[in-house]
Amino acid sequence: MNFIEELKWRGMISDIMPGTEEQLSKEMTTGYVGIDPTGDSLHIGHLVGVMMLKLFQMAGHKPVALIGGATGMIGDPSGKSSERNLLDENTIRKNQDGIKKQLSKFLDFDSEAQNSAILVNNYDWMKEFSFLKFIRDIGKHITVNYMIAKDSVKTRLGEESKTGMSFTEFTYQLVQGYDFLYLYRNENCKLQMGGSDQWGNITTGNELIRRKDQGEAYALTWPLIEKTDGSKFGKTEEGNIWLDPERTSPYAFYQFWLNVSDRDAERYIKIFTLLSEDDVKALVREHAKTPHLRILQKKLAEDLTIMIHSGEDYKTAVEASNILFGRGTTESLKKLDEATFLSVFEGVPFYDVNASIFKEKINLAELLVDQSPVFPSKGELRRTISGGGLSLNKEKVDNADFMISDKNLLNNKYLLVQKGKKNYFILRSI
Repeated sequence: MNFIEELKWRGMISDIMPGTEEQLSKEMTTGYVGIDPTGDSLHIGHLVGVMMLKLFQMAGHKPVALIGGATGMIGDPSGKSSERNLLDENTIRKNQDGIKKQLSKFLDFDSEAQNSAILVNNYDWMKEFSFLKFIRDIGKHITVNYMIAKDSVKTRLGEESKTGMSFTEFTYQLVQGYDFLYLYRNENCKLQMGGSDQWGNITTGNELIRRKDQGEAYALTWPLIEKTDGSKFGKTEEGNIWLDPERTSPYAFYQFWLNVSDRDAERYIKIFTLLSEDDVKALVREHAKTPHLRILQKKLAEDLTIMIHSGEDYKTAVEASNILFGRGTTESLKKLDEATFLSVFEGVPFYDVNASIFKEKINLAELLVDQSPVFPSKGELRRTISGGGLSLNKEKVDNADFMISDKNLLNNKYLLVQKGKKNYFILRSI
């Protein structure tokens, strides 16, 4: 695989330093991407960088994932309007362990291959630096004029900035620049990759390598991902879409990709899957013929759910989707674990019912009228049943005197009531 050609057709190059392609053609090259350790899980906003490292390794080069432990203690001003919260060392180490586990799904860290991936944390070399040593050995090589000229700094120092910029954040590009110098010296790392908003920080590293070691190093950035509607990629009303299933269920993760727009799906499928150019073009053509079938979205959701979670999680997500849209069965409903069940029916009205009622058995009419306000009257309940409009746990009910017990509960806790085609209610045993 030619790494640069692969990135071009996938739309993953924003800026590239002259000579980068020639360097990659000449020899196996070590390159790195920095990852912010603000949480113990990656979210899909990190996925472009992760896929960049994945493709880099597939092209025969050596990827380095750099956990920004030291820079996480400072806060990167790029693309930010205010200073971020700083992290302590214990939190950063915990976050690093979680991130390494997730990266292992994409990168080969353990083989004997020359280009096996490595993970480093810049706190490990920055913690030994004294302030005086750093400003003497590193700071004197980069002028204030050079640093102020960076867009990330100008934005925060401009007239429209209300908060200004602390000295701590101003030094961020020097610390990131030293990371590149350190990896250049210790890992023969000649390439840094990052989002387009990182170009200023990255080139500070190139400049430091040139001035300190008279060395040649290279830079490449990818375009920042934005949604067609202008909203921030990877964010929903509930917050980030995480790779950790405890934070974002596989079902919710699957649904995120399934619901992206056609234009976004066409872009995302190039960036976030390993499908070939020919396969992507074929899918785009097929989708254009029958856009209502959402072929691109389904393939995108399938590949990513399997890649991040598992084939089993993907199957469960599909079954869960079928349940919500009327094609599910009682058996498929029973297969759902509690987290997936709650994700599927997020926003559905919940009514709590005392658990003792289910242990003693209760008449359906009493349960749905007296114990919970699913129906305003027993007369309306009977009319709905006679019209075939009531289901419990996806099974039609034909008798208002049907007795309910704890044996009917899903996950020993929930009863799913469906009134008509689209009105769901959940009774929770407490």
